[in-house]
Amino acid sequence: MRCRAGFFFLLSIPCFAQTPMKLSLDAAHALALKNHPRVLASEANYKAANEQTAETKSAYYPVLNGEITGSQANQNARIGAGFLSNSRLFNRFGYGITLSQLITDSGRTPNLVASSRLAAQASEQNYRASRIAVLLAVDRAYYDVLLAEGLVKVAQQTVQSRQIVADQIEELARNKLKSQVDVSFTQVNLSDAKLMLIRANSRLVTAFAALSEALGSQNSRTYELADEPMPGAPAADAERLVAEAMRQRPELAGARFEVEASEKFASAERDLKRPTLSLTGVAGFLPLIHPSNVNPDIAPAYEGAAINLHIPVFNGHLFSAREQAAQYRLAAAREHERDFENRIARDVRAAWAQAKTSYEALSATAQLLDQAKMALDLAQGRYHLGLSSVVELSQAQLSETQAEVENLSARYDYQAAHRALQYSVGNLP
Repeated sequence: MRCRAGFFFLLSIPCFAQTPMKLSLDAAHALALKNHPRVLASEANYKAANEQTAETKSAYYPVLNGEITGSQANQNARIGAGFLSNSRLFNRFGYGITLSQLITDSGRTPNLVASSRLAAQASEQNYRASRIAVLLAVDRAYYDVLLAEGLVKVAQQTVQSRQIVADQIEELARNKLKSQVDVSFTQVNLSDAKLMLIRANSRLVTAFAALSEALGSQNSRTYELADEPMPGAPAADAERLVAEAMRQRPELAGARFEVEASEKFASAERDLKRPTLSLTGVAGFLPLIHPSNVNPDIAPAYEGAAINLHIPVFNGHLFSAREQAAQYRLAAAREHERDFENRIARDVRAAWAQAKTSYEALSATAQLLDQAKMALDLAQGRYHLGLSSVVELSQAQLSETQAEVENLSARYDYQAAHRALQYSVGNLP
C-alpha cells in the first residue's frame, strides 16, 4: 500500500517541460507593461490622439502647392455651360505655386485645437488606466499562483502525515490492536487528502496559465515566484480614500478631460455660423503663352493674390443641427463623468471593506490554526492511549487541514485585497 500511495503521489504532481524562471512582482509588472496587448493598444491610441492634435493645428499654417499644367484647346471655341468663368480657350503650358492661408474663422480653429488637445489628454489618462488595470490583473494572478503553490504544499504534507497514520493503524490492525473500522476511516482520510492534492495541482496549472495571460503571453509557463512582504493595516476611514480617489483615478481624470474637450468642440460647432477670412496667392511662369489668338504683349510670368470673406447665410439648418448635436454630446460627457464618480466611490468603499475584512481574518485564521494543531495533538495522544475513537482523530485531522488552508488563503487574500484597494484609490504606478 505504501508503494501504491507513493506512486499515486508522484502521478499527482504536475509536470512542466520548461525550467521555472525566477520572477518577482516588480519584474512581473515590467514584463506585463512591455508585452500586454491591452497596454500596447492603449499606448497606440494615445499617440494617435496626439497626432490628431497636430492635424487640427495644421489649419494655422499656410498651404503651399506646386502646379504644372499643360492643355490643348480648340482656340476658336468658347465655353457655353457651367459656372461663370472666363470662356476663352487656348493652348498653354505653365508652372507655378499656389498659397492658401486662413486668416481667421472667428475662433473655430482655436476651439478645435483645444478640443483635440484635451481629447489627447483624456486618451493619456485612459492609457494610464489600462496600465493600472493590467498591473492589478498581474497582482491577482501572482498571488493566486503563490496561494496555489501553498495549497499544493499543504496537500502534500497532509498526504504524507495521513499516510503515516494509515500505515500505523493498518499495522496495529494486523496485530489485532485496532479494528478494521479504524483502518477504513484512516483510508478514507488518506483518499480525501490525495483528492485534495489532485485539485491543488490542477489549480496550480490554471493559476500559471492566468499569470501568463496577465503578463501578455499566450504560452503558459511556470515561474519561481518570490514572496512579497505583508502590507500594513488598511486605513481606518474609507471616506478619506474616496476623496483621494476622486483626485487620483485616471479614469475620472480622463472623463473630466472629455467634458472639457466636448465643451470646446461645442464652441467650435457654434462658430460655424460666423464669417471666415482667408488669403489666396498664385505665382508662376507661362513659357508657351503666345498662341495666335492671345495678345503677344502678355508677360510670361504671372502673380496674383486675393482675400476672401465667407459669410454663411443659409444651408438648410446644417450648422444649427451640428451645434445641437455637440451640446447633446457635451451633456452625455458630463453624465459620464458623474457616473464615474459614483462608481469610483462605490469601488473604494467596497475595496476598503474587503481589505479590512481580510486583514482581520489574518489573526483569526492564525489563532484557528494554532487551536487546530493543538486539538490534533491531543486527539492523536488520546487515540493512541485508547481514550477516544478514530472518528475523533479523523475530525481533528480534517479541522487541522482546513485551518491550514484558511490561514494560507487569508494571507494571500489580504495581499490581493490590499493591492485592489490601492488600485481603487489610484495609487498604483
